[in-house]
Amino acid sequence: MATLSKRDLEELKPAVDETLRQVLGFSDSAVVTAALNCVAKGMSKNKAINMLTPLLAESAPRFVENLFATISEKQAEVKSRKRSAARDDDPEKSKKKRPSHFTEDDGEDSPLKPDVQLTSAQIKSMMDNARQQIIARKNELSTIKTTRKPAAPSSAPPPSSSREPTESEKQVLVNNAFQKVQRAAEIQARISASMKSTGLNLPPPPTAPKSTDEDKADEVASVPTGPTNLILDDQGRTVDERGRVIQLPKFVPTIKANIRAKRREEFKATQEEKPQDIGHNQNRFFDPRVLINPEQRARKSFKFYEPGRFERIAQRIRAKSQLEKLQNEIAKAAKKTGISSATKLAQITPKKDLSDTDVPTVEWWDSVILTTDSYQGLTAGAHSSDNSKMADGITGITHLVEHPIQMKPPAEPTKPVEIPIYLTKKEQKKLRRQRRREVQRETSEKIRLGLEPPPEPKVRMANLMRVLGTEAVQDPTKVEAHVRAQMEKRQKTHEEANAARKLTDSQRKEKKMRKIKEDTSLGVNVALYRVRDFRDQAKRFKVEANCNQLHMTGMVILHKDVNVVVVEGGPKQQKKFRRLMLHRIKWSQDKKKNDDDDDSDDENDAKRCGLVWEGMTKERHFGEIRFKQCPTESTAREAFRKHNVEHYWDLCHSQAILENADS
Repeated sequence: MATLSKRDLEELKPAVDETLRQVLGFSDSAVVTAALNCVAKGMSKNKAINMLTPLLAESAPRFVENLFATISEKQAEVKSRKRSAARDDDPEKSKKKRPSHFTEDDGEDSPLKPDVQLTSAQIKSMMDNARQQIIARKNELSTIKTTRKPAAPSSAPPPSSSREPTESEKQVLVNNAFQKVQRAAEIQARISASMKSTGLNLPPPPTAPKSTDEDKADEVASVPTGPTNLILDDQGRTVDERGRVIQLPKFVPTIKANIRAKRREEFKATQEEKPQDIGHNQNRFFDPRVLINPEQRARKSFKFYEPGRFERIAQRIRAKSQLEKLQNEIAKAAKKTGISSATKLAQITPKKDLSDTDVPTVEWWDSVILTTDSYQGLTAGAHSSDNSKMADGITGITHLVEHPIQMKPPAEPTKPVEIPIYLTKKEQKKLRRQRRREVQRETSEKIRLGLEPPPEPKVRMANLMRVLGTEAVQDPTKVEAHVRAQMEKRQKTHEEANAARKLTDSQRKEKKMRKIKEDTSLGVNVALYRVRDFRDQAKRFKVEANCNQLHMTGMVILHKDVNVVVVEGGPKQQKKFRRLMLHRIKWSQDKKKNDDDDDSDDENDAKRCGLVWEGMTKERHFGEIRFKQCPTESTAREAFRKHNVEHYWDLCHSQAILENADS
């Protein structure tokens, strides 16, 4: 199979795809590509089958046969098409030997070759000659038919024989003449197409030939084939030497950017065009009986403000800002003096001002149950036996007694607490002995029933001779190796069992957390410590580290003589932290080098820590423990007030004041 060009392969691709559909019932691009590669490389049928077998399996031979048949048909069609095209181009030279592509054609240049560019005048003359030949041949045929004698006009060649031509010969001559005309039209079409591709447009060919010279003079000159002089008339049009107007080709943009710019300009032009208003008479939905008022834009009028309006707004804003500033100053002063609650109570004023001598007609606690505003009707009914008058003046009091619903205290658990049973050492050993005896009994029963193999004798180097006996004497080296392997196996099994029981890092951490953490959902234990001197960084670190390790929450306030430590947690956590604060940390041992000996006793007494208060709250008020430096008492109280526990500061501060007063 001959190799094909890329163009031929592209033309064969649809045929290969159709062949694959006929063989398999569906198309596959990978198979089509592989088949085209085989065709391009010029493989034989066997090689093509071997190449396509992995893709088509058993259908490969059938597909290759059909493929080669299709290719041969396509090649035959191409050859026949080329031959017919050659005959159409030149029927006289079709019988001659085909010239080689590598030899130059020394013959005369034929005017019918498609590669020769003809002018419009040559094309017109050629078409006129063809028409004259057709007319002359018709006249010749008509003369032959009437006279039955060979006669021909002077312009036509004489017939070769004196016999009368048959109808088939006449038809052949007519067909040849028309074929020449068709070939001329095809050449004209090719020339116009090539001129269009280069950007030049030719005028359409004339529909009918001009018989006289006067008619030819009226024609408009076509585009010249070569460069000519530029001549302009009075109107600015381009004319030739004879004064005829020349139609110049218009430039058409072929670059994409120019085409897009042209389209953009056209779109803008269409957008700028205003839509035409449709008259009322042209609208088929128009009703002349309905009056339509023309749309008019509302006329804007001036709006004048009253004089002094913006001045009043400015005064109001100034007064409001001054009032807010005054309120902030009063609130700050109240916080500093500790009378913030008193200021809030002072803001609540009674509706009526009562002097000390005025007595209210009805007390406020009786106004809820009394129907009137006085006690007049109740005093008479209280001393009489009839209580109906007294009952009429009072509402909400009956002979029934209301018992409130008993509620459980929040600190008690909802489920009953189960107290675990603790066994003595003797009881624990007894239970362990019974449990091991049961396990050994079950194992012996399984061995007796054959469910498990009997265990190997536990041999050591010490009881080697006693257990094995004569076997140890026959081959002592082998027996010793067996015993050592058994010992290693037992040791390995023991270590694997220990490793399996060993906790992982996450499990160990979780177990430790479970031991330290406590359930504080029912109540939180709070402890309040006061330290006289908390300047040592080492002691601060100990307090913070232990609080984080015990997962406790709280806060440390650093003030001159009142350093408050608040911690929240469970009872066990509080117990460990209390031991840290009161016993483990030596508050009197961190003396500075520049201290005098006289003041050592005073410093030892000053550097101490004491438990101020310990109790329970419903929930936690602090997060992770942190230290806060408070230079004044107001800032320290404000820090506790943010957590709604300012009474902690009041308690520690009052105790410090009392101790200073006693000293």
